[in-house]
Amino acid sequence: MALKVALVHDWLNQHGGAERVLEHLVDFFPGAPIYTSIYWRERLPASYQTWDIRVSWMDRLPAVYRRHQWYFPFYALAFARLNLGAAGYDVILSNKSGFCHGVRTGDTPQLCYCLAPTRYVWEYEAYAAREQLSPVLKAALRPFIAALRRWDFRAAQRPTTHFVAISTEIQARIRRYYQRDATIIYPPVELGRFKPAATHGDYYFIASRLVPYKRIDLAVTAFTQLGLPLVIAGEGRDRPALEALAGPQVRFLGRVSDAELSELLAGCRAFIFPGREDFGIAPLEAQAAGRPVIAYGAGGALDTIIEGETGVFFHEPTAEALAVAVRAFDAAAVDPAACRANAERFAPERFRAALLAALAQLTA
Repeated sequence: MALKVALVHDWLNQHGGAERVLEHLVDFFPGAPIYTSIYWRERLPASYQTWDIRVSWMDRLPAVYRRHQWYFPFYALAFARLNLGAAGYDVILSNKSGFCHGVRTGDTPQLCYCLAPTRYVWEYEAYAAREQLSPVLKAALRPFIAALRRWDFRAAQRPTTHFVAISTEIQARIRRYYQRDATIIYPPVELGRFKPAATHGDYYFIASRLVPYKRIDLAVTAFTQLGLPLVIAGEGRDRPALEALAGPQVRFLGRVSDAELSELLAGCRAFIFPGREDFGIAPLEAQAAGRPVIAYGAGGALDTIIEGETGVFFHEPTAEALAVAVRAFDAAAVDPAACRANAERFAPERFRAALLAALAQLTA
């Protein structure tokens, strides 16, 4: 008998890695309702409009789609008030980077696919620094952050909630912040869109949202100093500042189509991944296209890149360390077939099999 599943997702106001995971979950469980805090339908793919998306009262707040950070204390409240325990579901499957694991489930088991313990709660000092919060605002927010941290911890202690982490980095954070164990199931990577090319160009490439924690500034500074060509695809609030920082060798493309992205990845000399990510799908897309990755040696990159075989790490989060790695790395010595073979370990079929096995075990 098919499971009756409810999907829970933190917010739907942008299209990133969390939403790509959600798309796979919807494919696994077509027709399953998706409970979320807000839904900005104009910003997301038209296909989402065929889904059964059920929003919270937060969806009616003024300017919440564009200014969702203003309402950060309310997300926990929105999910705490959502009671799915009496709705007759066999299992709740939450896709969490915020507070959605805090839904009330009663005796219904919840499998929490944890993309990350809530960053701005558990890593507040680093978050405040990245967002350049003023000292006054930073101090004023601390009591709210402390209260959210207590709530978040309590929500994670429910015996009916079982955690799955997307990487060894997140597994360690779940243990550190929630004092819970978690298995690892790597997120799915759409490999079919990418394939190695017969030749490549001399440019280096980044595809990313242009926001502070991605540390695109390190790459812009490094490649401006090196005088080497860097092409950047993506948009975000940091773009004006990054353009001001960039030399003539750095080119910003804005948003690109899927076809353009595939071509740019296959044609680059190497993919640059300068931030510390919880997992990071883009480096695997690059490897699926047969290209090596130069990455900051921390976080999810340690799970997805084989140093010396499919890429290389730099170990200090500075432009100077990245520049040294770029100068030393011989991209031509990397076998595109080895890159592709490594990416195959993260194929959607493997994700599906592992996730369904975890759900079957939970509901047995």
